[in-house]
Amino acid sequence: MSEKEKTSASFHEFLAEGRLMGTKCRSCGRPHLPPRPICPTCSAQETDWVELTGRGRLVAYTVIHVAPSAMIAAGYGRENPYCVGVVELEEGPRASAQILGADVAHPEGIAVGTPVRAVFAVRGEGEKRKTYLAFNLGS
Repeated sequence: MSEKEKTSASFHEFLAEGRLMGTKCRSCGRPHLPPRPICPTCSAQETDWVELTGRGRLVAYTVIHVAPSAMIAAGYGRENPYCVGVVELEEGPRASAQILGADVAHPEGIAVGTPVRAVFAVRGEGEKRKTYLAFNLGS
């Protein structure tokens, strides 16, 4: 699909293009996210880029009230908490990311197993502009 190296920088370039890319092992066929140059399942050194659908289900979550610096800069914190979760994608890999559309004031209403869809959250301006993977609940 692409000749880009399997690096974090390449992964973020794809996110900026609105594409969720992982890698798939040529030997065992297992997909991975984040992308890996070496398969962590069978140790094969041959992987290919593969575009993932971005559809999956929420398997775990937490609401964060004490945010790290990057999320404080994005407007989150004690007065504006946010949800982070682990999502199992249709293709199999799991990813952790911000979960959008969750009612963080009533986290008891957030349900494991809820369908989600990948979205691309853009933060920052100019040279500090960066695209992050996030998921929308119920999509």
